[in-house]
Amino acid sequence: MSTKRHADPRRVMHLTTVDMSLELLLRAQLDAVAAADGDAVGVSATGPYVRGLEERGVRHVPLKSSTRGWNLLGDLRSARELWSILRDERPTVLHTHNPKPGLYGRVVGRLAGVPIVVNTVHGLYATPDDRWLRRLVVYSLEAFASRWSDAELVQNAEDIDTIRRFHLSSTKKVTHLGNGVDLTRFRPDVLSAPERIALRREWGVDDDTVVVGTVGRLVAEKGYPELFDAMTRLDQPARLVVVGGDDPEKSDALPRSVIESASAAGVVFLGHRDDVERVLGGFDIFVLASHREGQPRAAMEAAASGLPIVATDIRGCRQVVEVDVTGLLVGVADPASLADALGDLISDPDRREQMGTAALQKAHAEFDVRDVVARVMNCYADVAARKGVELVLDQSARTS
Repeated sequence: MSTKRHADPRRVMHLTTVDMSLELLLRAQLDAVAAADGDAVGVSATGPYVRGLEERGVRHVPLKSSTRGWNLLGDLRSARELWSILRDERPTVLHTHNPKPGLYGRVVGRLAGVPIVVNTVHGLYATPDDRWLRRLVVYSLEAFASRWSDAELVQNAEDIDTIRRFHLSSTKKVTHLGNGVDLTRFRPDVLSAPERIALRREWGVDDDTVVVGTVGRLVAEKGYPELFDAMTRLDQPARLVVVGGDDPEKSDALPRSVIESASAAGVVFLGHRDDVERVLGGFDIFVLASHREGQPRAAMEAAASGLPIVATDIRGCRQVVEVDVTGLLVGVADPASLADALGDLISDPDRREQMGTAALQKAHAEFDVRDVVARVMNCYADVAARKGVELVLDQSARTS
């Protein structure tokens, strides 16, 4: 008699590198599966966010060999470990994320017999502006991995153009997902006027000083060296406040000497914060000087908080910032232009207010995480119907 185990029709598994991604990027999607009476499972390296996931009813399965850096032998071990997890857990849906899990996860998922394999492209690791060798490697790997999935959910419309131009995936598989934030959490009225004053005093800021704030890991790719340089060029009174933790595993992690020098120049470093919505309430301008983004959640959170945004003119930021309406875009690694843009807004409070209002309107029209969740749930159901796969999730969780 056959002992083959069938896939659990209620089980949806999300695969990422680290648990932080499950909690901070995919929380709404995991919660939606649980709310639909499904078995929501997160697979990643174990870390401090696992407890919160499990408290909300999301099961976590550790991928012990998962690391953030590229390591061929280590990544092969992760792929082998994932194979064992999938054979034991038998999910009906495997949803992969991030560059490495998105690569080996799609392949292993298909080979392990997972009925539905979905991948989210959070941002191709190469853009048309990158060197041809980098594009060749990244696009080749993406084209290979996408052959093993049933659906490709792409956050950024510019990446869809690239995927189609270079035939990286079947057009039938590709859907524009977008990105979103919790509009009930991020909003302009999070802080009362006295709370805002008190918070800014903690940063040594008076009423006449404009607070320029940013949120992001302390790595050079986020544009911190240029941002620190730009702040020294300003003539107006302004204070830079940085929210973000160290990321020592990254090769471009900011050296301690750079952080200490910026701190001595007046930059306030808050480290990692779980109350980002409150911190945003103390900002006057949000800045994102990144070199590469998919569709930046931090900038969308700032827009939902009613802040004008100064960002680099790159994929992702272009989808969040409408030039001269919700903010300004500047060249990458250009501290002089960044200083000019910040200076323009620092000296014009009326313009800041107008842009902040427009940013809030754009956030409510385009950045609602509930719309993203609905697209994901609809994708699962559509693939299941097309393939004749049993997927038992409460249909009320779907929206058209």
